[in-house]
Amino acid sequence: MLNAIDTRPNDLSTYTVSVRGKGKAEPIQQFLTRNFSSLALTQIESVFGFVERTSLYGGRIFERPQLSTADVLWLNKKGIGLRIPLTNHFADKAEYIKTTLMLKKYHNPLNSVICTNDDLALWIKAEFPHFDIEASVIKNLHNLQQIDEALEIYHTVVLPMTANDDEQLLDAITDKIRIRLFANAGCAYTCPAKICYKSISKMNKFKGGEFKCSQPIKMRDSMGMIDFDLQRLQDKGFHKFKLLRARLGNHTGY
Repeated sequence: MLNAIDTRPNDLSTYTVSVRGKGKAEPIQQFLTRNFSSLALTQIESVFGFVERTSLYGGRIFERPQLSTADVLWLNKKGIGLRIPLTNHFADKAEYIKTTLMLKKYHNPLNSVICTNDDLALWIKAEFPHFDIEASVIKNLHNLQQIDEALEIYHTVVLPMTANDDEQLLDAITDKIRIRLFANAGCAYTCPAKICYKSISKMNKFKGGEFKCSQPIKMRDSMGMIDFDLQRLQDKGFHKFKLLRARLGNHTGY
């Protein structure tokens, strides 16, 4: 699985890696060695995970910070950025203002923010110009028009896992340097509805809510983690990749 990632010396590709499953007490260097040993530190562009509590997280349910201040300092000293997943579907100006102290703490050219809500992305972009702002995979951009519109707001965009199979779309994209593709895939690759994201967005407001998954609606094969053919994607001109960490049983979800 993760050890199958191709790290040829002349490979210009870089990876943003997930710290899902990391406890705050575990040093980030130990976590990276344990989970991504096949990658050289120079190939890890950034690490994404929860830092301080905020109601603007999305994608995964916030239970506790995954990265400590010491972790982020270590990463930045190694030239590796922190990516803060403020990917909540729902955001208002008051919530954003409450989060600005956290954003100020991590505001430097190495670090970046991932967003789903366009208003939130624009507020951060205006006030914190040193951050790169990336469009989350949760935006589900699946055609050229959507990608071009997103690139008017975001520095980079993450395409859905299924985009890796869309030869026509991949070949038609001209600004490939601003596109991030998945290096591997979990449950979202075969998900029929992706209803979890909005339910998690509501839960991360810390006002209740309920986790919802489309798995009971339409049962599908549990394929586990899938590695994509990165050579094929690199040959097309894509060199930014998102790398997930497999959970026990070689899964990210169902």
